[in-house]
Order: sequence, then structure tokens, then C-alpha cells
Amino acid sequence: MNMKRVAAFIYAIVSTGVVAFQIALAAGAPLGAYAMGGAFPGQFPPALRIAALVQAALLVGMVFVVLARAGLILPGWSRVTRWLVWFVVAFAALSLFLNLITPSASERAIWAPTALLLLLSSAVVAFSKSTEPPAR
Repeated sequence: MNMKRVAAFIYAIVSTGVVAFQIALAAGAPLGAYAMGGAFPGQFPPALRIAALVQAALLVGMVFVVLARAGLILPGWSRVTRWLVWFVVAFAALSLFLNLITPSASERAIWAPTALLLLLSSAVVAFSKSTEPPAR
């Protein structure tokens, strides 16, 4: 298996954990100390629960982009993922930055390494040679 596919699988696996965390927040799990700088320890308020679901959906979409760009799923998406994957990389970079500057030490300890893995794995996919057939 090539490096791009390994990186895509890493991205998908790590993202699955992040999606599960966001769904748990949305469902009312008392994990607020590990998100949003720890500003809402315990359960998230209703508006942030909805935001957690939106973030989970965005993350699932980004997994599809990375897996498609790596040639693992949705071969018809090859052209559009050429630029969409850079959105994923930018989102991961922003996430890493925000998780490094968060005032919550617990959040920083868990999510900064997670965000770094997402950034590195998405960047490997983004920078890797395309698997799409040449244009005619």
C-alpha cells in the first residue's frame, strides 16, 4: 500500500474518533471541559450541541474528500478533490493552531496531537501524485 493511501486511512481513523467525540458532545455527554477552551465544562448548551453536529458532518465530508483524493472511494470525485483536499489541509492547520493556543490544558493535551495527525496525514494526501487518468 502506498504512502498516500496509508495517510488517508490514518486521517479517516483519527477523524472517526473526533466525529464520535462531537456526537457525544451533541448528545449531552459532560465533555465540555475538552472543547471550546473548556468554557462550558459539563454538557454543552443547546446551540453548541447543534454546532457539534455541524462539525461532525463537516468532518465526515472531509474524510470522504481525503479518501477520494487517495483513490480509495468515489473515483468520479477525482477532479474536485484536487482543490477540496486543500480545504481539508487548511482546516486541519487552523484546528492545530487553535488547539495549541487554547487555555484548556486538557484540551490542548488531547486535541493538539490529534490535529497534528490530521494535518500531516491530509497534507501527505494533498501533496501526493494524483492517481487520476491523464486528461485527453
